[in-house]
Amino acid sequence: MDNRKYLDKVIGSLVRSTKIDYENGIVSTPLTLHLLPFHLSSSFFLFTSFSKYCKNTFGLTEEEIDYVWDEYKDIMKDKISKREP
Repeated sequence: MDNRKYLDKVIGSLVRSTKIDYENGIVSTPLTLHLLPFHLSSSFFLFTSFSKYCKNTFGLTEEEIDYVWDEYKDIMKDKISKREP
């Protein structure tokens, strides 16, 4: 991956576009039309939606999508865990 700087910008965009409702325990992502429970999982459905979104929106390859997914997921888990009691 030669374009790590671009991928980091994609991750930043995804993180900024994700809204966390700590009070109700809901995460609203830019790639889904519905709300997700707090505990983000690597379920096939969520990854498939994420993969399609990144490919169509940012033109990422499968390898790039894997990298972005791992980074995004870690960042969101960290943000959620910092606010949970």
